[in-house]
Amino acid sequence: MELFLCSPMPRKHLGAVTGGVLLLLLPAVPWILQNADCGYEEEEAAWTLAGASGTQESGKVLSRRRRYAINPLGYKWDHVNLTYKIVQFPSTLNKADTERAIANAFRMWSDVSPLSFRRLPPTQQADITIGFYTFNHTDCWFSPLHPCFDGLNGELAHAFLPPRGEIHFDNHEFWILGRSRFSWKQGVWLNDLVQVAAHEIGHALGLWHSRDVRALMHPNATYSRTWRIGQDDVWAIQRLYGCVDEKRQCPFWAQQGFCTRQRDFMKRHCPKICNACFEHPATSTSSSPSARPSLVRLRFISKGRVITFRCGLNSSASHLQVSWYKDGEPLSHSLPGFELLPSQDLRVVATEFSEGRYACLIRHGGTTLRINSWQVKLKAKSSLHPLLGLPKDTHGSTLTEAAP
Repeated sequence: MELFLCSPMPRKHLGAVTGGVLLLLLPAVPWILQNADCGYEEEEAAWTLAGASGTQESGKVLSRRRRYAINPLGYKWDHVNLTYKIVQFPSTLNKADTERAIANAFRMWSDVSPLSFRRLPPTQQADITIGFYTFNHTDCWFSPLHPCFDGLNGELAHAFLPPRGEIHFDNHEFWILGRSRFSWKQGVWLNDLVQVAAHEIGHALGLWHSRDVRALMHPNATYSRTWRIGQDDVWAIQRLYGCVDEKRQCPFWAQQGFCTRQRDFMKRHCPKICNACFEHPATSTSSSPSARPSLVRLRFISKGRVITFRCGLNSSASHLQVSWYKDGEPLSHSLPGFELLPSQDLRVVATEFSEGRYACLIRHGGTTLRINSWQVKLKAKSSLHPLLGLPKDTHGSTLTEAAP
């Protein structure tokens, strides 16, 4: 049985002034489902918190809801060492950058699953075939269920479920290596190839759209500029292909009893060794910040360096409450690599594990007085303790980052 697409809805312009667009990419489905509702699978066991940030209402934790979706017939690859090839390249991006973008997109999925991906020459047989095409391509002219592309500012791309393994990009679009944005000089929308490719690869691996707005597989991920694999995406791909531990320190942490003592942390980062695959981490009693900080400070930190975040002047006063968050998730107690200090500061060891956005809220009673935020990225490598993930020598490597 051959697999085709739900008819993709074109991007709709939100306004000629802003040049903003909304991209709705519908997943590949079997032809026998074309007349069925292209909705979400309701039999999966993974759950996420209702609401974009898992907040609370009236003191009660919101109910959990299914978010991710796997194709109803459970199509997936029967092997995990997959190959791909690029048979046609875009007109707006050189070959080297295109290959790098596609490789980065595949790496996003291999980092969170047992899957591996290897690029082959265009002349060899591969599991997944990738190409950039204009209006009429492959069999779209003859198949009513495989739409041809519609030119500039329309559909960006589409993909097919396993085992067909094809991803088609619209070559009328302007593809770039970098964040999507509107170019006033050129008068066109510049599309992030890594982000769009990662979304389409998810479909080619067997995933449908997620209802979690933070997920890369959300239908509007391009419009919302979601460019990272989210927790919901991780659950989805691991539901199909099995779960993996994120860190090499997981066996050591498990030996130290963290599967019990720090169960929520281990569920997120070491689920396999703790037999917690597909379980949702415990619901926190702390709500995520509902407002955005006015400024996010970008900091490039050398790997292995210790950085202390200070939420602001007088934040340690007894009448103030300080709450810390990483990527929207509350840090309610010290964890490996993160230490909440008695002064209500946060100390972090810079590793790949600690990259992300940190936010602190200063509250007095029920009123939020201030929100400060930092985006942390690594800029170099250094030697780490092989088990603990801590720097061998932190002398002279401590940095304090204080909010104004």
